[in-house]
Amino acid sequence: MYFLIVGDVVGRPGRKILQEKLPYLRETHGVDAVIVNGENAAAGLGITPQVCEEILDMGVDVITSGNHIWDKKDILEYIPHQPRLLRPLNYPEGVPGKGGLLLETQGIHWAVINLSGRVFMNSLDCPFQRICEYLYEVPENIKIIIVDFHAEATSEKIAMAWYLDGKISCLFGTHTHVPTADEQVFPRGMAYISDIGMTGAHDSVIGVEVKQILHRFLTQMPVKNIVAKENLFLNGVLVDIDTDTGKARDIKRVSVK
Repeated sequence: MYFLIVGDVVGRPGRKILQEKLPYLRETHGVDAVIVNGENAAAGLGITPQVCEEILDMGVDVITSGNHIWDKKDILEYIPHQPRLLRPLNYPEGVPGKGGLLLETQGIHWAVINLSGRVFMNSLDCPFQRICEYLYEVPENIKIIIVDFHAEATSEKIAMAWYLDGKISCLFGTHTHVPTADEQVFPRGMAYISDIGMTGAHDSVIGVEVKQILHRFLTQMPVKNIVAKENLFLNGVLVDIDTDTGKARDIKRVSVK
């Protein structure tokens, strides 16, 4: 089974190139299912119900998120009713929404889980303990399990990779918006990459206009984030997973201008 996993979609420009290139990628690579991180898909911070439905209507199976999931307040009432939009699993009990989802594609059952790191991030529940607890609840017939680990520190991501190798099919990192070159299949069959990158304007500072961010660094004064629009790229990975064993056969980076 072939999965296309697309990195943090930033604002309208990110949604534009996703819509334009998704049919091409599906046809070219024989993609069976699509996962998109969309936590910055609405004006560069957060996601709205309207934007969520727009992305799902493109043929996306699951939208994952991260620390910006609550930036648009109308998502609070929406997320309990849209299971295909995930928030990190390790938020405390009582937070709306779900951190995992069980799906079926062409008779194949699979699962997606969303986690948040804690190093240089919000103080949430332990992602290592929460993912372990959740995996015990996944039915035995589900062999394919994919995890979005939305985290800042590479060390935390790699530690999680060694912790989950042999337990899941794929662990991919999001949050930094910069793709890493460490895609690999771990010894026990788990595909891994520290960060799959960003979908949006390449001529930017992680999706935001350069002028605004330079002003912030030079003056230490607050500025409004304006989503950049020039030189669009779609970044992500293609993952090939054996449906019988749940082990990954291959992982490749994708970058489409």
